[in-house]
Amino acid sequence: MHYKAKEKAYEQILFLNAIIAVIVILLIGVFVFKEGFPVLQKVGFWQFITGREWLGTQGVFGVLPMIVGTVVVTVGSLILGVPTGLATALFLAEVAPPKVAKMIRPAIELLAGIPSVIYGLFGLTIVVPFIRKLAALYYRGNLNPDVQSGFSVLAASIILAIMILPTIINIAEDAIRAVPREYKEGSLALGATHWQTISRVIVPAARSGIVAGIVLGMGRAVGETMAVIMVAGNSAVIPATIFSKVRTLTGNIAIEMSYSQGLHTNALFATGIILFIFIMIINLMASFIVRRGVNAND
Repeated sequence: MHYKAKEKAYEQILFLNAIIAVIVILLIGVFVFKEGFPVLQKVGFWQFITGREWLGTQGVFGVLPMIVGTVVVTVGSLILGVPTGLATALFLAEVAPPKVAKMIRPAIELLAGIPSVIYGLFGLTIVVPFIRKLAALYYRGNLNPDVQSGFSVLAASIILAIMILPTIINIAEDAIRAVPREYKEGSLALGATHWQTISRVIVPAARSGIVAGIVLGMGRAVGETMAVIMVAGNSAVIPATIFSKVRTLTGNIAIEMSYSQGLHTNALFATGIILFIFIMIINLMASFIVRRGVNAND
């Protein structure tokens, strides 16, 4: 009876913490929507998300350049980061000797713990100068001001690709290791090679977990702020090439919030609403994919 009472108390404490977490999320959501709604009401939601010009201090609010900027750097980071992340996860789960895997995993965990400002400094001192030289080579020296600085879509995509690697690697490796051992043994028993087993049995069986890892990595890329601000150039225009400067939704809020006032501040909260919708869609996608994977395994 004594142990049952303890278990009941633990359950209630956990339930209380879960309720607090939900309330905090709801309060943040209500606050952001409340502060941003006046601008959406005045400008109009459609005009706000399709407007191509943002002059915050002059009352011109169009976040299309920031929406496009967020999408292109996120897609760029996935193009660069997903193949590396999946290859590393497969190597750790299926190919690497245990001693080698033990050496690599702490490095990946360390990668996850590095502050974003350090990634930004790395991008500022290594990646941006490299992009500047690459752009000069690509345009054969005929650079226009938009692409000659090195601060660009490509620089932001490279930094974000590095930052999302731990999320993709850890979740994909767990999904690969969760594939029933019988699948692998059955494939090998039928005469398939190790690589055929990996590509045609293990990866398809772990597909939902791998995709969930990619979607969560995408969420990390969408929400990243500091490192992107340091390497993206932060021009509120729709980028023409991968060497163009770009500004993301998170960068727009962080850069202008310090000196904004009145309707300008409300417009930045309205930008937060658009970001909120982005994150909710990504989380719903991840939940749906994971749930579908669990049902498939049942």
